[in-house]
Amino acid sequence: MFLVKRSQGEITDICLALKKRGFGVNRWNGVGGKTEENESVEETAIRETEEEIGVNATDIRKVAEISFYFPHNPAWDQLVHIYFSENWQGEPKETEEARPAWFSPKELPFENMWPDDAYWMPEVLAGKLLKGSFTFKENDIIEKRELNIVEEI
Repeated sequence: MFLVKRSQGEITDICLALKKRGFGVNRWNGVGGKTEENESVEETAIRETEEEIGVNATDIRKVAEISFYFPHNPAWDQLVHIYFSENWQGEPKETEEARPAWFSPKELPFENMWPDDAYWMPEVLAGKLLKGSFTFKENDIIEKRELNIVEEI
């Protein structure tokens, strides 16, 4: 999940979270995690946003579905549902899990993000919906990528 601020129809700010532990540690990313029993993907996104940065997202919109494959470590394989929220209660705050910060879409810290973000994030920030996949070799090198703009997710 990414919190976004909009002005005159364009996204002006996006909240990224610096992961402090676990998968993706020391990288800027969205917030999220594993679905718990009897929980929908949307409920997971809302719960994880509250746990990781202390806000209650009241309105979410799915902007992408991306599968990630790691042949050298299949336990990391995952389908990620990416949501934007323009409405929430509370202000993003640091937790044991993450440190949030606001960025302009034109000044994203791609050098400290997952390498795939540079391919898909500009597209969803421009209002496109995406489905795709990335396959990573060791050392986070993208071996294969496929991104498709879709009408709905």
